[in-house]
Amino acid sequence: MSDNRRVYLDYSATTPVKKEVLDTMIPYFTENFGNPSSLYTIGLESKAAIDHAREQVAGLIGAKPSEVYFTGGGSESDNWVLESIANDMKAKGKGKHIITSRIEHHAVLYTCQFLEKNGYDVTYLDVDEEGFVSPEDLEKAIRDDTILVSIMFINNEIGTIEPIKELAEVAHRHNILFHTDAVQAIGNTAIDVHEMGIDLMSMSSHKIYGPKGEGALYCRRGIRIPSFIHGGAQENGKRAGTENLAGIVGFGKAAELATQNLEHHIQHCSELRNYLIERVIATIPDVVVNGPKDMSRRHPGNANITFKYIEGESILLLLDSFGIAVSTGSACSSKSLEPSHVLSSIGLSDDIIHGTIRFTVGDMTTKEDIDYVVEKLGIVVARLREISSVSAEKGW
Repeated sequence: MSDNRRVYLDYSATTPVKKEVLDTMIPYFTENFGNPSSLYTIGLESKAAIDHAREQVAGLIGAKPSEVYFTGGGSESDNWVLESIANDMKAKGKGKHIITSRIEHHAVLYTCQFLEKNGYDVTYLDVDEEGFVSPEDLEKAIRDDTILVSIMFINNEIGTIEPIKELAEVAHRHNILFHTDAVQAIGNTAIDVHEMGIDLMSMSSHKIYGPKGEGALYCRRGIRIPSFIHGGAQENGKRAGTENLAGIVGFGKAAELATQNLEHHIQHCSELRNYLIERVIATIPDVVVNGPKDMSRRHPGNANITFKYIEGESILLLLDSFGIAVSTGSACSSKSLEPSHVLSSIGLSDDIIHGTIRFTVGDMTTKEDIDYVVEKLGIVVARLREISSVSAEKGW
């Protein structure tokens, strides 16, 4: 069925590694491979490469290099903050109450559930129909024993950009630490951690055209976060284990490119995202766009669309036969038959949720790609609705 064309519209799941990033990484597999903890020249060169990458990542978010710790990815960074801060605060008798939202990534939600089983209290804030967390709701949820607030920067399914600065201000009025999962945000919106009042922030390389398996945690200077992995002095004694040298170098280069290209990237993705939504609405009946209506408050590449009366999984599979890659939700839960917790939290019913597709465009997406996708999408939706209609008539 496919005409051998391939169109990738799942950039929020992962991105291809850019050539400039790969070219920067390759020598650190084969030539500059020294252990950064070694004191001879090739080891010191590796240490210098990591220091440079730390500067590049810090530059993307307005941080100091000493505030950036490299990790194995965004999920590890989330776990590090939630578990280490919670255990440290509880041990000091400062409390055991954490506040998060109902639409967080599972790296946060599952960690909070783990903490609940170990004696912590967690409040899960509701969101409105566009996925926004209310600063007023956060204010009301704060207790005397609240030790941490964790609200994601940009939602990975519907693209909502949360009012992070306002939420951080609420937390700080009560002397509470504020963490944000910014895996979907870095490289897709301007971030200045100091100006926004962010205390701790999780990041991932593979969302910004860097390698998989590499992430970072921003920790504001003055916050003493406990070690998460023990056994060595790496990452200022906070995360043991020989560093993923090539991955760190690649993350650094990807961050540098993201800093340089941020304005163009946002404009390019926003224009194509808007074009996609406009074409779908104009050519396919009975569709609903989920998430913020104000596109400036949304991830620049995100279009989350419900196609009524049919299953999203069927749409995905038929689009795949045309060489088109999309998602029915977040990639981390795509194999689950449970309805999306994000779409449920914004008030959608299960039947609507199961007909939803997430499209995310990126730097390599073209207008011709969008035209091709909309053409094939129209064929797929019409075919599935015809089958659905016949099945309903026959009582299948």
